[in-house]
Amino acid sequence: MVIQETNLVVADNSGARQVRVFRQFGGGRKKVSSIGDIVMCSVKDAMPNGKIKKGQVVKGVIVRTKKPVLRKDGSLISFDDNAIVLIDAEGNPLGTRVFGPVARELRDKGYMKIISLAIEVL
Repeated sequence: MVIQETNLVVADNSGARQVRVFRQFGGGRKKVSSIGDIVMCSVKDAMPNGKIKKGQVVKGVIVRTKKPVLRKDGSLISFDDNAIVLIDAEGNPLGTRVFGPVARELRDKGYMKIISLAIEVL
């Protein structure tokens, strides 16, 4: 569960390290976002030589949440941190690598490029 003003770890090599959510897509008054949802973020910390700079506004897909997510088979999946992968306007990832595990729910939402870049899919 991710709400406004949540700090997220960036799980790709786009140059950003940490972002803060300020807008959620997918409804007029949407309060929370979960795995596979698109959010608008502001970059709070970035690497000096990266493509993304501090203060830049970016879109991203949530790939990990601390809050457990209920699956159709009745199992729960949760992670150690809240993480995001930055995307461009067409929905393609900005980075060329994805660090750490990502949730299988991304496959249902149509983010096959992120799934293929990920090291581990849980």
